Amino acid sequence: MTGTDIRGLAALRPRLPSPLREVTDGRFERHGVRLLLKRDDLIHPELVGNKWRKLAPNLDAADGRTVVTFGGAYSNHLRATAAAGRLLGLPTVGVVRGQELAELPLNPSLARCAADGMRLHFVDRSTYRRKAQPETLAALLRAVEAEDAVVVPEGGSNARAVRGCRALGKELGEHADVAALACGTGGTLAGLAAGLPAGRRALGIPVLKGGFLADDIRRLQERAFGGRRGTWSLDDRFHHGGYARTTPGLDAFADDFEQRHGLAVERVYVAKLLYALLALTEEGAFPRGTTLAAVVTGRPFP
Repeated sequence: MTGTDIRGLAALRPRLPSPLREVTDGRFERHGVRLLLKRDDLIHPELVGNKWRKLAPNLDAADGRTVVTFGGAYSNHLRATAAAGRLLGLPTVGVVRGQELAELPLNPSLARCAADGMRLHFVDRSTYRRKAQPETLAALLRAVEAEDAVVVPEGGSNARAVRGCRALGKELGEHADVAALACGTGGTLAGLAAGLPAGRRALGIPVLKGGFLADDIRRLQERAFGGRRGTWSLDDRFHHGGYARTTPGLDAFADDFEQRHGLAVERVYVAKLLYALLALTEEGAFPRGTTLAAVVTGRPFP
């Protein structure tokens, strides 16, 4: 195809709305809390979870041009963008954090990106931190010979993505009192909160340390909608050491949840979300009669 449009995206046959399923779990039930799983991991086999919701509007805007985006060595976002490029016949470039990686064999995540046709461009960490600055970004685009490219930020969170994620809140509608998800860059939460009806709230569980995400979400909503939308909050206590970090307790919890419910639990985001929801339930954070919807944004790789 020579361009990407809504018809091209529809040809990928996304499963929308994604399934909403109740799970029976006595640990929640004894506190009078219902747990639903919003299975965004089932939207598409390769553009998994919130990646579809965030990428689709950006791919539509690309209109056949190269898409340049950013990520670390194990980035789910890079893999999803590379897969989208292959499926839609769209050139993609991934700017990867860590110049030292250029001298090493590709790990399985980056190897998948390369196999899907993504050109990988490795940069030092100092340059990567400055990637949003106009002069640095312009130099990066020149370096990859894609000065007219559509640029999608790390994690895919921009105004287009936020507006795309609003559909998630609309799909949940009145089904849940609290819609919860694990957050990286905050774009999905920003859109989810905007799409929820009045009286419902969104809860974000950041998977990175730092306490910076609230400001980022406010900025994303400002760019997407002109101001704050919906009711949302964050709980920063459940990052388990930082991005892609885990603990024996988190691993044990995820293994147990898999056995109880037959769901393969992705560790970087989903395990931390489910762990947090159980801990908050046991703390009494949710009144009896509350219905929680946990957004399953991904599945384990590979």
